[in-house]
Amino acid sequence: MLNDHGPTAALRPLTGRAAELADSVGAQLAGQAPLGVAYSGGVDSALLLALAVRTLGAEQVRPILAVSGSLARREHRAALAQAAQIGVQVVEVATREQELPAYQANGADRCFHCRDELFSLIDDELIPGLGLQAIAYGENLDDSARPDRPGARAAVEHRVLKPLADAGLTKADVRFVARELGLLAADKPSAPCLASRIPHGQPVTPERLTQIEAAEDAVLAEGFSDCRVRHHGEIARIEVPTGELARLCEPEVRARLASQLRAIGFRFVTADLDGIQSGAFTLPLVTVRSHA
Repeated sequence: MLNDHGPTAALRPLTGRAAELADSVGAQLAGQAPLGVAYSGGVDSALLLALAVRTLGAEQVRPILAVSGSLARREHRAALAQAAQIGVQVVEVATREQELPAYQANGADRCFHCRDELFSLIDDELIPGLGLQAIAYGENLDDSARPDRPGARAAVEHRVLKPLADAGLTKADVRFVARELGLLAADKPSAPCLASRIPHGQPVTPERLTQIEAAEDAVLAEGFSDCRVRHHGEIARIEVPTGELARLCEPEVRARLASQLRAIGFRFVTADLDGIQSGAFTLPLVTVRSHA
């Protein structure tokens, strides 16, 4: 049993299997203080942050949040709220991946350039500035098996720890422990960056990111539990959970969203009958390459 600093602010103590899983993650973090956690506010990084605080103590953990045009403001707010519940203050860093030609080009490796920008900034400025011993991020075991995670290559190159995956926690395990702790993000849907809504090969621009964020805010304001708005030039392709597709076609909802998204700059507003699709643009490309 690792040294437990007690339950973090507004979080529940862990028992049984949840405590065992938490301790297995804590074992990966032993001796790594002060620790920086690459933090987004999603359930994986939130759980990692909470367990790092549980193991090392709040004064020995620094959550690092990358802020740029690809981070939706709603996600920014949620990340700060989750960190406050855990009882730590976020270190916000302005990243400039959008100035990189390789990122703008939006190839299948776009996420590598984004992660590499963040980890390079951490290496050059935050590790010496904050006196950090190590950096960790929230990859879980299921993520490790997916081919559409080019950002993982940047983590390897920068020697970033992946305690959840190394402790054997699957996505289901992460959700389970997060719920047992009572984390705000326990049931939060996955929220990839706004750039993931732009098809590979189409440039990532501030204008497109702004359109996507505004369009998704409009969809979520209608009460949908989750959404993506894929940017196909003049066409907006709305994805919502399949169980909520019927509501998307209700006359009043449909009319409001069509009007709002046209005002944002889209000429055509469509709904994807397959619902939300994780890795919709990247996974087909890397799958083809892996079988070539």
